[in-house]
Amino acid sequence: MSSVRSGADPVVTYVLIALNVIAFVASLASGAGVAERGGGRVVADGALFGPAIANGHEYWRLITGGFLHAGIIHILFNMYFLYVLGPQLEEAAGRVRFAVLYFTSLLTGSFGALLLAPDSVTVGASGAVFGLMGGAVVALRSRGINPMESGLGMVILLNLGITFIIPGISIGGHLGGLAGGLIAGYLLFEVGERGRSRWLALGGCAALAALAVAGSLAVAGGQGLSL
Repeated sequence: MSSVRSGADPVVTYVLIALNVIAFVASLASGAGVAERGGGRVVADGALFGPAIANGHEYWRLITGGFLHAGIIHILFNMYFLYVLGPQLEEAAGRVRFAVLYFTSLLTGSFGALLLAPDSVTVGASGAVFGLMGGAVVALRSRGINPMESGLGMVILLNLGITFIIPGISIGGHLGGLAGGLIAGYLLFEVGERGRSRWLALGGCAALAALAVAGSLAVAGGQGLSL
C-alpha cells in the first residue's frame, strides 16, 4: 500500500505542524492569550465563523480556522495526535494522498461545525485530526488489522467521549472531520488500492471536499441544524 520509501521523512506532517505553530505564534503576537480562548486580530480574521463567511464572503475561514487554536493546551493536544498519526499515514498513503485526506477532513470538519453551530467562533485542527483517525481505521482494516486491537479504536472512542462531555468543544467539527476521514479513507485505501484507480479515489475526495464547501456556504448564514 505504501507509495513512499520506508523511512522517508514525513514532510507534509512536519509542514502542517509548522503552519499550525506559526499561526499560533502569530495569534499571540496579535493579542491572543496563551492559555485562553479567543482574542487577537489573527483569530478574529481567520476563525471559522458563519456570519463572516455568509455576509463578508470570507471563504478562507473554512481552511484558516483549522490552523488556529484557543490556547497552548489546545494546540499541544492537536499537534501531539498529528505528530503520532501523521508520519504513519503519510508513509502508508504517500504525501499527496495524505495531504488530500488531511484537507478533505479539515473541510468536512468545518462543515460539521457550521452545521451545528454556524454562529459560534470555531478554531482548531481537531476536525482534520479526527479525519486522520478515521482514515487510519480504514487503512488498518484494508491490511486486515482490527482497529480495536491496535488501540486506535479505543483512542477514537475516548476522544469522542471527551467531545461530548467537556463543554466548549466543537461536536460538529469533530464528527464532521471523522466522517470525512472515514469516507476519504475508503476512497484512498480501498477504491484507490484494490480498485487500482487512484485518480477515481482522488476525484472522489475532491467531490467530497467540494460538497463540504457547498454545505458550509449553505449553512453559514445562521441556518444551522438545531439539536
